[in-house]
Amino acid sequence: MSVKQPFHNAEISESTLIKLYGESSDFQKNRYKNAFNKFKEIFKADSAYICSSSGRVEVLGNHTDHNGGKVVSCAISLDTLAFFLPNNLHIINVFSEGYGKITVDLDDSSVSDKGSTKALIKGVAKWLSDNGFKIGGFNAYVISTVLNGAGISSSAAFEVLISEIFNFLFNDGKVTCEQKVQAAHFAENVYFGKPCGMLDQTAIAYGGLKKLDFADKNQIRVDNIEGNLDDYTLILINTGGSHASLTDEYAAIPAEMKAVAKAFGKERLIEIDENEFYNPDKLKDLPDRAVMRAIHFFEENKRVDKAETAINKGDYSGFLTCVKESGISSLCKLQNCYVAGSVDQPIPKALSISEKFLNGGANRVHGGGFAGTILNIVKNEDAQQFVENTSKFFGKENVIKLKVRKMGTKVL
Repeated sequence: MSVKQPFHNAEISESTLIKLYGESSDFQKNRYKNAFNKFKEIFKADSAYICSSSGRVEVLGNHTDHNGGKVVSCAISLDTLAFFLPNNLHIINVFSEGYGKITVDLDDSSVSDKGSTKALIKGVAKWLSDNGFKIGGFNAYVISTVLNGAGISSSAAFEVLISEIFNFLFNDGKVTCEQKVQAAHFAENVYFGKPCGMLDQTAIAYGGLKKLDFADKNQIRVDNIEGNLDDYTLILINTGGSHASLTDEYAAIPAEMKAVAKAFGKERLIEIDENEFYNPDKLKDLPDRAVMRAIHFFEENKRVDKAETAINKGDYSGFLTCVKESGISSLCKLQNCYVAGSVDQPIPKALSISEKFLNGGANRVHGGGFAGTILNIVKNEDAQQFVENTSKFFGKENVIKLKVRKMGTKVL
């Protein structure tokens, strides 16, 4: 059991709130207080530990991770909070705001309840147990500002949160960030049934602004970016476009990239030397779109390195240029900004409208693409005006201001 003592009230220090959210606001203070009161009411307790796990944003590196590429990612100032205590049972009870009660019997490790929150908890527990870590029962009340469907990884935030609770309560903090990522990834792949990569979980577990390198299939290289985006606000716009029926569009991107790699006798594009790629005899029989997507991969990897260098030097103009170029490449080469043949084009529309109000900032498609969200990066002094202008088109609830969170998933 950790030597940390549980909170008897939800009075979080100003400095901690600033580290988590970039500000100390009445909204956050009331959020903590109300959730803590719910925990005490439900579980008849007078104290609780508190764990915070953020969402994440992909800043650069669109659709590169699945072929061994590089990504600039960051944790953000939206989080999932758990108020929790051990219960001396082998059962986990989780009340999640808006979803009711979930009970997990840790003696049941069967792969069942796919697609559910229960499956995520069981998967994390299974991986930790199989890899020599202790698991045990606890009671938790969970609330979240990590919006579902906004491309900021609500499921990964929850998975890493559960991993950290097990780490804190039963393993004296010995589970590393990398192991929490592996447990969360296993839970989502095997128990939840979603074949995702590890980008989301890695960004959330480590926190801060990071360069992630997926060249080694067995271990993600995580490099801290020494520069910062303190003078900038990240603003997501949820375009309202639906991801329904787009599975084939998403799946085609890694499939086509890997088909190109296969033509060169490789499994992933990262295994091909870029100079060898530009071989007319190899490319002539490949589908045009697959070739374009492969070109995007090679160029995007170089952009990630260039952007990292620019931030570390304080060259924000150079950094924003990389973001803009990434967006153009996603539109023209990767081709994940709209579905071919459809008159519904929410991503290009949002990019075009928001571009008018950037005032020297930059924007690009965010995440998988085709529908969903776009990322805008604007100077702090321009952020409020940008929000007011774009909210007229997309609704205030769909224009989301974020700051880079420097802290990974953590028990406070």
